[in-house]
Amino acid sequence: MPCFGLPLGARASPPMRVRPYRRSDLPKLHQIDQTCFPPGISYSRDELGRFIHMKNARTWVAEEQGEIAGFVVADLQPHGVAHIITVDVVEGRRRIGIGGALMEAAESWARRERCRLLYLETAEDNLAAQEFYEARDYTKVEHIPDYYSPGQAAWVMVKWLGSAPEGWSRRAR
Repeated sequence: MPCFGLPLGARASPPMRVRPYRRSDLPKLHQIDQTCFPPGISYSRDELGRFIHMKNARTWVAEEQGEIAGFVVADLQPHGVAHIITVDVVEGRRRIGIGGALMEAAESWARRERCRLLYLETAEDNLAAQEFYEARDYTKVEHIPDYYSPGQAAWVMVKWLGSAPEGWSRRAR
């Protein structure tokens, strides 16, 4: 007799899980980054490795059905600030909660580290990413012309992990 809709002997697919980075993940994470971002914005393997292995950085990997589906790299900066360096989710696995789970891992870590503010950069024309971050309470605070390359601007977006300081303006500069 089926149990919870599965025939006897059948196994459910393992759920998505977020785990800490392992050194053996680097080739796959680099491959994902290369497909998520165009040349000039995607990181070389050496650059990605340097970010991941920075003293104050942490990386989390999302696995779904035994395959790496995405990752996030964040680092601690002075004065209670954390920075999301990159968050990458494999095409075809987006909009099902993987990015949110990765961001939650980074945000929870930043809170445990007593950070007050978390920030990231996103391409000016990446409206889907901006909407995703805004739904997580990030606010556009600064527009940076030519951030990625000539003619390719970025928005700096921030999230206060506690209450914003008095006088904080949510308007972009």
